[in-house]
Amino acid sequence: MLEDSALSLVFLVFFLAGTVICVCGVKMTGLADLIADRTGLGEAIVGGLLLGAATSLSGTVVSVSAAWENQASLAFSNSVGGIAAQTAFLALADLMFRKANLEHAAAEVTNIVQGILLLMLLTLPFAARLTPDITLFAIHPVSVAIPAIYLIGMFISRAVREEPMWTPVRTPHTRTDTPDEEDHGTEDKSNFRVFGEFAVLMAAMGLSGWFIEQSGSALAQRLDISTSLVGALMTAIVTSLPELVTTLAAVRRGALQLAVGGIIGGNMFDMLFLPAADIAYRDGSLYHAATNQDYFWVASAMLMTTALLAGLVVRERRGPAGIGFDSMSLLIIYAGTIALQMTVF
Repeated sequence: MLEDSALSLVFLVFFLAGTVICVCGVKMTGLADLIADRTGLGEAIVGGLLLGAATSLSGTVVSVSAAWENQASLAFSNSVGGIAAQTAFLALADLMFRKANLEHAAAEVTNIVQGILLLMLLTLPFAARLTPDITLFAIHPVSVAIPAIYLIGMFISRAVREEPMWTPVRTPHTRTDTPDEEDHGTEDKSNFRVFGEFAVLMAAMGLSGWFIEQSGSALAQRLDISTSLVGALMTAIVTSLPELVTTLAAVRRGALQLAVGGIIGGNMFDMLFLPAADIAYRDGSLYHAATNQDYFWVASAMLMTTALLAGLVVRERRGPAGIGFDSMSLLIIYAGTIALQMTVF
């Protein structure tokens, strides 16, 4: 749609769509916290499922529409590049939370379980890549396995929250997930209205995602840069901005489990981009059409998730620059990945 438009217009569309995504993300955080309290599901579950899915909607649209237009690299790298970017956002949230290391204060067994599930999901594209290119109706079997494991993991997470077999040690810095008193003006909102507002914001983010894909593809062609870099460093970051906004907003509200759970949940939902994109990609397996440059981001996401899980288990109270070793590792891995992408590939 934008291939023949002026470059300034393409940048403007990209910027405006990103702005809409950010604004919607801010409003969604308060609604998600309200939903967590009213339903009794807890911040980790709501952050991982509802908020994670909602803030990832624009990225889903980017990957699916790119795959439909046979841009396999853009579709793939947008998904896994978003996971790396969103995990790095937790380090920024840790810098903002000055009382203690964020992973220490936000101790929650549900987030650890979901992090393990995320690692499992990240191994599946590699498994597809290393096995024969076998598809049924141009859909690879891994595209069935990923959503199936995701759904099973959600049931396990709910069971772990309701009947945990172990709990984190409470310290003066540990923040407990307890329902908050509703803000003035929200107590009169019915549940129907709360969920309705949430749905409208999701729709706006989905439409913005389509504009991001169109403008991102146009920029790749006009600036003569690889679609893998566009996907991992442009569309992925812009469509991941809701996770950054909602994470920082959640930390400000004191909803620490929601902040961490929203990132991990958003990352798990980003893995669902791949099956959706594989279905939209009609020339065979998306996993085999993706390049080594794209898979380099999968390896980076796995390293960053491992560092995050280590931080949630070790629970260092304070480290360099007032953040933990895990947050420092996230920044180093992400910066190193970008540097290698720009110089080696």
